[in-house]
Amino acid sequence: MTKDDLRIVFMGTPDFAVESLRALVEGGYHVVGVVTMPDKPVGRHGSVLQASAVKQYAVSAGLPVLQPEKLKDEFFIRELQALQANLQIVVAFRMLPEIVWNMPRFGTFNLHASLLPQYRGAAPINWAVINGEKETGVTTFFLAREMDTGRIIRQERLPIAETDDAGTVHDALMIMGAKLVTETVNLLIEKDGHIESIPQETFYEDVKDLHPAPKIFTETCRINWAQTTVRIYDFIRGLSPYPAAWTELVTPEGKRLPAKIFQTGKRNENHNLIPGAVDTDGKHFLDVATKDGFIRILSFQLSGKKRMPVKDFLNGTKPDNNWHVE
Repeated sequence: MTKDDLRIVFMGTPDFAVESLRALVEGGYHVVGVVTMPDKPVGRHGSVLQASAVKQYAVSAGLPVLQPEKLKDEFFIRELQALQANLQIVVAFRMLPEIVWNMPRFGTFNLHASLLPQYRGAAPINWAVINGEKETGVTTFFLAREMDTGRIIRQERLPIAETDDAGTVHDALMIMGAKLVTETVNLLIEKDGHIESIPQETFYEDVKDLHPAPKIFTETCRINWAQTTVRIYDFIRGLSPYPAAWTELVTPEGKRLPAKIFQTGKRNENHNLIPGAVDTDGKHFLDVATKDGFIRILSFQLSGKKRMPVKDFLNGTKPDNNWHVE
């Protein structure tokens, strides 16, 4: 089988998936259709519909696009069958029913932004950085009934620097993942679909040894200042730039200013302050006491405002050491 013979259906939604789709299209692979989420209402009254990043690219490339509300819908299943795909590729999409992922002769493989079986779930990049991992990567694997549990095809590793945040790791894995997708397709073509894959159970003895990567909610992102400096530093960079860790600055009068924090530094210094206490000179730095040191806030965003360097906030607001954060 050749590139021209292999009929591929691609499934994905966000920017992360676009890079893989682009690699397939520009690499000359035969993408016969794209499945993505329905257009999403945006704007003040939800009166404007916004297409997913994958749809926008697919339309620009002249690819047929399917946008089912329900993946078990009979009309969608018929549309998908009509594309006569030999292979389906999933990158950052919804969980598929078996009738969908089991449809093509070569099966369906997924690109996941972690070194499976670690960090199964919706937010693997965020949780790897939050947990202070020194390494992550991308994995291609065949879909199975349980999410992110299928047999592993290929993996590629990426070191995580102490200064990396979720955004820099995301971008690196996006590029790395697109390359791994095309390598996996090439392997399937070469072997006519008969390739070796490894059960994930080979990589661990007990599920308790696995780190999960569940979906992140607003309350998940609130900073607990009673933790260690390193833990808070990793937490903030693991949520930056999106969805962003947040806290509330509290004035001596009790006024609360919600703020998202994007960039910080560490100040390792013993103190007798309560975690959350502010230490600032009012001009150049704003540090927050932790369990064993300080977090130096470098850039953040007050509710309803634009992201700013902390010095701009200090020059305009003049906080002092009677402030604290919660």
